[in-house]
Formats: sequence, C-alpha cells, structure tokens
Amino acid sequence: MDRITLPERPEWRAKAAELGFTFADMHGEPYWDETSAYAFTLEEIEGQIEDPCTELHGMCREAVAAVLADEALMERMGLPRLRWEFIRDSWEAGEPEVYGRFDLAYDGKGPAKLLEYNADTPTSLYESASFQWLWYEDQLAARVLPEGSDQFNRIHEALVERFAEIFPPDTDLHFAAIAGAPEDYATVETMAWAAREAGMGAHYTDLEKIGISDQGQFTDAEDRVIGTLFKLYPWEDLFADEFSAHLAGAQCRFIEPAWKALVSNKAILPVLWQMFPGHPNLLPAFFADDTKGLADAAHLMLAGHVTKPIFSREGASVTITAQGKVLERATNRDYDRHPMIVQGYQPLPVMGGFRPVIGAWMVGEACVGLGVREDRALITQDLSRFKPHFIEG
Repeated sequence: MDRITLPERPEWRAKAAELGFTFADMHGEPYWDETSAYAFTLEEIEGQIEDPCTELHGMCREAVAAVLADEALMERMGLPRLRWEFIRDSWEAGEPEVYGRFDLAYDGKGPAKLLEYNADTPTSLYESASFQWLWYEDQLAARVLPEGSDQFNRIHEALVERFAEIFPPDTDLHFAAIAGAPEDYATVETMAWAAREAGMGAHYTDLEKIGISDQGQFTDAEDRVIGTLFKLYPWEDLFADEFSAHLAGAQCRFIEPAWKALVSNKAILPVLWQMFPGHPNLLPAFFADDTKGLADAAHLMLAGHVTKPIFSREGASVTITAQGKVLERATNRDYDRHPMIVQGYQPLPVMGGFRPVIGAWMVGEACVGLGVREDRALITQDLSRFKPHFIEG
C-alpha cells in the first residue's frame, strides 16, 4: 500500500458537473481529490481486504443470531423493545442484505483492523462504484497508470446481480432519501441505476413525502403503494419515528432488512470481540459500563482507546485517548446521549500528511470493492477527502 502523487485529469471537474457529482467540492474544500491515489498489490487486496471482510461479514451474521437469542444483549443494542419482534422476524424470514461498508485501519504491513461496520445506510457509494472507475479508465487510457493496472471495483456489477437474485423481473422498488442532500441522492440513484439494469422499476421519493394509506401501507408522493423500500434513513431513527408503529402491518419489504439494525450498531463490536477474542481483524472492544470490572478492558483504558456512541455518523461524538491523555475529541457531540463503547486505538498510517481509512464494500455476503477516505485529523469526518485507488500491474 502506497500513496502516489499523480497528475489530475484536465477536465475532471467539468465531467463531474456533467454527471451530477455536485459535491466533488464542498464548503470551499476538495472532497474528491485525485492529486494522488492509493496503490495496492493484488496480494494485499485479496489476502488483506477482500477475504477478511467476507469473513467479518459472516462473523457479523453469527453475532446477529447470538444477540437475538440473548435478551441481555438485545438490551445492549439500545433499540426499543417494541421493535424487537420486527427485527427478529426479519432475521428468521431470511430477509437478504444488499450492501454495506466496513471501515478498516490498514497500513500495508499488519492485518486490517475493523473500526466499524456501516451496514445500514453507508454513503460514498457513487464515488466508489462509479466516479473512481471512470478515473481509472481515463488514467489508464492516458498512460498515467501503468499498463496491467487494475482497480478493486465490481460494486456496480455486484449490485445488479444482487437485485436480480433477490427480486423477480419488473419488481417496482422505491428509493428514498432526505431532500436537498446531494450525497444521499447520489447514493440512492446509484442503487436505483443498478436496480434498473437488473430489470426492476425504480422510483425516487423524498423521505418526508412518504405517507400512510387507509390500509396502513406506505405510499409515495403520487400515492403509489410502496411494496419495497430502500431507505437512506437509519433503522434506529426510524424506530424512534411515529411511522414505526406501522412497520409490521405495512406489507413493505425493506432494504436494508431490519436485522441490519444490529450490525450497523457499534454495540456489535463488543459482541464480536466476546465471540471471537483475539481475531486478527478485530480490535478489543467493550461496553463502556463494563470496563471497570474487566482486567482486559482496564488495560485498554490505559494503553489507548476510542470511545464511541453505539449510534453515530461521520465521526461525531468520538474521543481518542492514550496514556490518560485525550489525543482528539470530535467537535460534533450530537450523539453523546447514547450508550458508549470503548475500542482499542489503532493509529491510522500517515501518508503524505494524511491518514487513510479503507472503506471495503460488501454486496450480499461478499467483499466487492473499496474506496479510500483520508484526513489530516485522527478522526475521519464528513468532509474527509475521497481518494481513488488502483492495483499495481
């Protein structure tokens, strides 16, 4: 793994505007940044990212079964008891997952370490699946990348295959996101693009325009019944919404399924460590209120740890502590009200003054691609830059 300085494509911003990639620059700062790229060997991709992430996803599925069988663990998930049966039913019905993103600390030397699993509403999908592939094709054609290079990226193809596997042809799917959020819209449109290619009908609707019919079914802004809904709206927020009272009777199939509320939840990290202690791709993790009674946790608290709420987004409410000293504390504390976990601190590698996080994309139960985000700060945040990658020939 290396960070390599490369020339930018001369007209990439015009191309981004043409394609609707309106958030390539945000708040006067670059979000998409192709002044450099991350290079990997094929061995690193296959042996250190792809295979371990496929294994990690299987471990997460085992953890779901364990949590659902243990009421005390379900309590730890911080989800309303009124929705437990709905979650359990989705698991027992075998409702299939579509996508997710593992965030990993990886330096090209030791095993990749799981930081968290964005298993419900991960964004940066368009950048990963589409725009960085276009970058790769353009730079290969311009001979900026050496002949024989490749990119770990079959995200779009895998999504098309997954939709075709799950749904009969001509199934109507609805894709919903919050209005006025370009990154969210790019994510749902990327999903809808794959669904259309798989032969599905794909309809966009603003989340706030979803209503309830007289029969208790969800409807879109045109009063069409929603039979299948991809919602870029976290389960924990939906469960707290008044609409959640209609979930069980809405006759609606959800992407992602409700059981994903357990693995997108950072409370799954202590469960994974309890089930698979010492696994090379896991960091020690404990529920914060358990740390005083466990010797391993006490050692972690002294050596270096990250405190995270079980629900949060984009690094909010995260604090990094080492040797009793706070190294960095997120300024956004919107999620401080939630229960906390502590996780072993794995410093990110520093390359060119930036710290990269690997985002490994899962479709179904397999790892199919990656994207890289980097930041000068210790905590990766919402404006951290997206970097393209390639596999060396």
